[in-house]
This record gives sequence, C-alpha cells and structure tokens, in this order.
Amino acid sequence: MDSPDLWAGLPTLEDPHGEDDTAPDVWEDPIPLTGRRERPPFPAHVLPTWLGEFVAAVAEETQTPVDLAGSVALAVLATAAGGRSVVHVRGNWREPTNLYTVVALPPANRKSAVFALLTNPLYEAEKQLKTAMQPVIVEAELTARLAKEAADKAAAKAASADGDKRDEMVATAVGLAQTADTLTVPAEPVLLADDSTPETVTSLMSEQGGRLSVMSAEGGIFDIIAGRYSGAPNMEVFLKGHAGDRLRVNRQTRREYIDAPALTIGLAVQPDVLRDIGKVKGFEGRGLLARFLYSLPVSTVGDREIITDPVPEETAAAYTARVIDLTLSLAEWTDPAVIQLTPEADAALITYQKRIEPQLKARGGKLGHISNWAGKLAGATARMAALLHLAEHGGNGYAHPVTEDTMRAAIELGEYYTAHALAAFDVMGADNTTARAQSVLEALRTHRWTEVSKRDLMVKLSRSEFPTAADLDPTLTLLEDHGYVRAQPTVRTGGRGRPPSPRYLVHPRLTDPTT
Repeated sequence: MDSPDLWAGLPTLEDPHGEDDTAPDVWEDPIPLTGRRERPPFPAHVLPTWLGEFVAAVAEETQTPVDLAGSVALAVLATAAGGRSVVHVRGNWREPTNLYTVVALPPANRKSAVFALLTNPLYEAEKQLKTAMQPVIVEAELTARLAKEAADKAAAKAASADGDKRDEMVATAVGLAQTADTLTVPAEPVLLADDSTPETVTSLMSEQGGRLSVMSAEGGIFDIIAGRYSGAPNMEVFLKGHAGDRLRVNRQTRREYIDAPALTIGLAVQPDVLRDIGKVKGFEGRGLLARFLYSLPVSTVGDREIITDPVPEETAAAYTARVIDLTLSLAEWTDPAVIQLTPEADAALITYQKRIEPQLKARGGKLGHISNWAGKLAGATARMAALLHLAEHGGNGYAHPVTEDTMRAAIELGEYYTAHALAAFDVMGADNTTARAQSVLEALRTHRWTEVSKRDLMVKLSRSEFPTAADLDPTLTLLEDHGYVRAQPTVRTGGRGRPPSPRYLVHPRLTDPTT
C-alpha cells in the first residue's frame, strides 16, 4: 500500500454533476483497511497481589511480555479449579471455570521458560495427589483381585456341584461376580497433558472425573485436532470440553461417558500457527476458534536487558503455595463448588453485556465479523471473575460471593482479550468484509473509474464473492468509511422502471496512480 506521504497534495477533484458542494476540494488520505490494531498490554494489576507480583517478576526475569505470563497464569488457575467449581451467574446460567487461552509470539521469546515457571506448582500438586492416592489404589487393586478370585472359585465349585446344592452355589457365584464387577480401581491423578490426541484426552478426562488440562509452549495440538493422525478433524472433545456439555463415546473398543467435562487449554504458539488454523475447514464453522482467549503481545526480542532480576524467593514461594493449596483443596470435590455473584457484581456484568450486544450486529457492529467469539465473551468474563475470586480466597471461595471489584477486574481482562481477538482474527482472515473490500479496490484500480455505479461494479466483480447486490453494501460502506469512495446523491426521475443505481466517486489515486 502507498505510504501516506504519497497521498499528500492531491489536486482538486471537479464535481462531475456540476455542484460544487457535493465533494470537498481535496480528498483526505484514506485509512488503510488492514492497519495495525491497537493491542493493549495485559492488565496484570487486576490480578490478586500474590499472582500479579509473580507474573510481573517472571516477565522481568525472562524479559518477555507480561501478556505471556498473565495468560498462562489464568490457565493455571483454570487447571486448579476447572471441573471442581462453577460460577452461578443468574437464573439457570452457570459457567464452568475452565478456559482456553493461546498466546502468539515469534520464536526466541522464551515461551518454554515462562511455561515452566508458571506450571511447576501444578506438577508438584499432581505429585502430592498421586502420593496421597497411592495407598487407596493399592487397597482397591487388592480388594478387586480378591473379589475376582472369590467369584472365580465360587463359579468353579458351582459348575461341578450336584443336584440340590447346584442352584444355591450358582446363586452365590453370581452374587460374588456382581460384587467383583462393581469394584473399581481409582486412576492415578493426572492434572496436565501435553499435545495429546482427542482419544487420549477423552480417556484421561473420563478417568479423572471429567477434568484435564492441556498446557504446551507449542501449537501441535491444533495439528492433532485438524487430523494429523486421523486424516480428518476431530473436535468433539474440545468443543464439549469447553462448554461442559455431556460427552459420550461409544465405540467397539471403548465406552466413555463424561457428564460434565471441563477441559482447560493453555498454549503459546508462533503467529504462523494462527494463520494456519484459520484455514482449517471446520475450525471456525463449528466454533472451536470462538472458544479461545487470544493474546498477541509485542515481542520484546531486540529490546531485552541482558542482566535481569530473578523472581524474588518470597514471591515464588507465595505463588507455589497458593497454586498448590487451591488445587488440593478442590481436588476431592465431586459435585462442583458453586461460586455466587453479589448483586453489584451481577449488575456490572449486565452493564457490560448491554455494551457488547450492539457490537455483535453483522452490519456496522465492531464485533460483527467475530460474533461467534464475542457471543461467548460475557461467559468468559464470568469464568475469569470466578477464577480471580478463587485466587483471592482459595478453595473456600464458595463461602463468599464475587464482589463488584472482582467482576470489574474480569471485565478489564475481557476488554483486553477483545482487542487481541480482533487482531488474531485479522491474522486468521475472519473479516470477510475487509477481504471483499480489497477485491473492490482492485477492480477500481483496474478500470480506473473516476465515478462508478453499484451496478457497474456488480458486472465486474466475482459472483462467488458477491452473489447479490446486497452483499456489496457492507463493503461499499467500509470503503466509504475509510475514504476510498464517496456516495453520491441518488437522483430520481419520477418515472417508472428500475430506480437508478447508487453512484460513487472514486479516490483519484485509484483512478490515476501518477496523481
């Protein structure tokens, strides 16, 4: 695209209709269609003190954007609480507390180092859960084996029994077999998985009471979902695992039922991964991309300090203790802990919802082209509010309602992720109107019209891109808003027949590149 200085000093464009007031003498510089969006920094100040201090310290030591540690920290909280707590918003509206987060950064941004520092307490908590469960597993295995042996012996005796005793011994053998069949051995606790296949994720979630977390400093999970091994996308567990919808797998080799799945995903990927997943058939249509909270921070590579302050020991110790405590305190919950909102917190969320809703309009709405994502924003905000609340109060957060301040902190996070989602979906090519506008600009340059009618454009444009004249309206509105064209007053003759087609003046730079 031409640099702005090439648009300066443009000559006066004469009014083709002979009316001096229909167009200004000079055209303003047009606004680029794909200009860089404003991407605010992660608002670490909204996190509870112990968490915000650790996030800031990790960013300082690793010389990485605070956005990376901040988004991973939210996924850590979701790993600790997901599947073991829900937030009751209002009426029948409840949200689970799991999240999908993804941070896009170029190579050499120390993503693995940040992930290690943030997730280490989860691995420690997992180790403690395994240690505590080991005696229970051993006892259950022994009990199950003895019950199976008793049932087998009873069956053998019943098979060789004679006459009157046979029926009684068969009944005894059946009873022992039924008892043995009801005994199950608890699975070894697992909190985290890496880039696992959908089948592995489903099996692990089934074993773990419905909850699991996939945390990775790479984006391989997207390739797996897209069908790297199976040849076809397999999204079911990732769709239902976010929403908490009942998941049932019935296959010849396995049957797994999960009534309330709660999957958390925390990823750090390269920007190219976002471009690639935007092209995967079915990802957007089925709503997978709408479930992620996106962060596209500015890389610090090239501006990093060489000697940095390490994370203070007391800050690291507080973070480790808090994450482990939250994880362990909720681990034994089968029915999830219910987090309530104060009336003031609910009122703040309602106000936020009212602000979002008009932006979802397909025509003219700021979020219209990502309405699938933005339609889930209020729910994601409620989830983040519950996680911030649990981070503040620990495992007994259910005993206290979410305050207005906590909800406003979550809303600020929602605003952050909205700005970054717009940039992410730009990368993924989600804005069809912008893409179509580029096609119209190319037609205007090719034909060098100084003035053009909508009907003339429809003749030259691809019908696959613009099936009807109405499909051209949002694009022309966008081009007008950006200063590439100007709508002209429609002059009606008053006679019968088809009304005149709307006409547009075209920016002189498009008609004559040498101007």
